[in-house]
Parts: sequence; structure tokens; C-alpha cells
Amino acid sequence: MEEEIKDYLITAEGLKSLEQEYFELRDKERPEILKVIEWAAGNGDRSENADYQYGKRRLRQIEKRLGYLSSRLKIAKVPELNRSGKVNFGNSVKILLDDLEKVYTIVGVDEIDVKLGKISYRSPLGKALMGSSIGDIVEYDGANGPMYAEILEIS
Repeated sequence: MEEEIKDYLITAEGLKSLEQEYFELRDKERPEILKVIEWAAGNGDRSENADYQYGKRRLRQIEKRLGYLSSRLKIAKVPELNRSGKVNFGNSVKILLDDLEKVYTIVGVDEIDVKLGKISYRSPLGKALMGSSIGDIVEYDGANGPMYAEILEIS
């Protein structure tokens, strides 16, 4: 069973991305798959019809994803960017981690892309960074034990 989410925070960019995916699936891909299924069903024996089997499987995947996206879009909240000088949702943060400078942006759970430096506000590092200020050293649980990061810049 999926975890119930009380506050589903997302950036404006992330919300737009979810909306685009929803409308792409609903208005383009789903109708195309329905046409393929209808065509394949007319070709006779469905048990050995690869186009029919694939179409039905893909339709189930689309329906499941549409349900997920719909539930997320209903509860999504885009918080205002906080420019208080403390790390908050949506901010980019330059930190010193293991003698390397890294930049991370604090985003919602459906926006995570570590390669692009997007981490969730619910991740161990994201939680540790939230509310901290420039010069603070935060501790968080890393894969091999406690880790420390110094906040160098907030934008």
C-alpha cells in the first residue's frame, strides 16, 4: 500500500512536468494504444496476438500512471520561495562535502535527479539542510555512518 502523504510539496517546474506527462498520456498515448488494441482484437485469436497482449499490458501501465499522477496533482502544493537566508524548499545550496564543493537543489519527491543535483527535502541530506544558514555545518546519516556538510551559499 502506498504511503499517505499529507503535504506533497513540489516546485513549479516539477508541477508543470507532472501536468505535461498526465496530458501526454491521457490525450495522446492512451488513445493511440486503444486504437492498436482495437485493431489487434480484430485479427482473431487474442491469446497468441502479440500486438493485442502488448497493447493491453501498456494500457494497464498507462492507467496506473494516470491514477498516480492524478492523485499527486490533486494534493500538490507549490510553496513560495523563501529568501530568508535559511535553506528552504526550492533553494539551491552550495555545500562543502568531503573537501568537494557540490550544489544541490531541494525539491519534491517526484523531482529527484541526483545527476542534476536535485535532492528531496525528505532525504537525509535534504532534511539536514532545511533551516540551516550559510556557515552552518550539518550532520546527516550517510551510507557509511554520519556525514558532515558545510553550507557555503544559498540561492
